[in-house]
Amino acid sequence: MYRIAFSISSVLFSLLLFSSCADKKETGLPYYNTPEFTPEFIHTKAAAEQKVTHTIGSFSFSDQNGKSVTEKNIEGKIHVANFIFTSCGSICPIMTNHMKLVQEKFESNPDVIILSYSVTPWIDDVSRLKKYADNNEITSPNWHLLTGKKSEIYTLARQSYFAEEDLGFTKDSTEFLHTEHVLLVDKSKRIRGIYNGTLQLEMEQMVRDIAQLANEAN
Repeated sequence: MYRIAFSISSVLFSLLLFSSCADKKETGLPYYNTPEFTPEFIHTKAAAEQKVTHTIGSFSFSDQNGKSVTEKNIEGKIHVANFIFTSCGSICPIMTNHMKLVQEKFESNPDVIILSYSVTPWIDDVSRLKKYADNNEITSPNWHLLTGKKSEIYTLARQSYFAEEDLGFTKDSTEFLHTEHVLLVDKSKRIRGIYNGTLQLEMEQMVRDIAQLANEAN
């Protein structure tokens, strides 16, 4: 009798596990349409285009090589974004080190872009970003450390990436931006994930989520 009960329990567990995996595969990654980061699970691209109105806005900045990087560089590509500054001695070195997981996995894939925006662009000019890249072994041609006008970076961070999701639009460019959040954005410039860049496990999950996004139907 014990063996029969155990066998039935095992079958039920297996069915539940299979159902959970099937639902996850069908559902895919959620969409985030508001600063509150309420996940929306949408099954088709057509439905997403109707329901998810928020996308990353236009921008134009310079990277560590003096190259202009705009929203056109991420069109039709997956990208991850974070916000750092070169003189940061707390969370930024950890985040940069963890971002190398993306570099290692997708360095040869031109359809996966990393954008690391400086939140002290008045200090982090092109030459300083280049030195930071060299010191941190940032070698991928798809990893751009960006500098530009402070107000434009801060507006993009808060209004496009919802970088401080608990604050939404309540801060302006006069208040310092410092966040551990890393955002995952799909090929249509829609936010699909938010992660704590100081935690390696979360960044490892992001790498898996990037691979999942890459397999989504266009």
